Amino acid sequence: MKAKEIREMSDEQRESLLKETIEHLFKLRVQARMERLDSPSEVGKAKKIIAQIKTIQNEVEQ
Repeated sequence: MKAKEIREMSDEQRESLLKETIEHLFKLRVQARMERLDSPSEVGKAKKIIAQIKTIQNEVEQ
């Protein structure tokens, strides 16, 4: 997901996406502990999306 797409979302949509991504990251981390991940790069992608959303939220608040 590109930053431009995140900026075009409403505040509620960004908050929803943030919650979904955090839950997804949690599930990936649990899966990594229990068994081998199919694609370990998914953890990094989820963390990147979370960082992008939080950065954009801070920009909007200012």
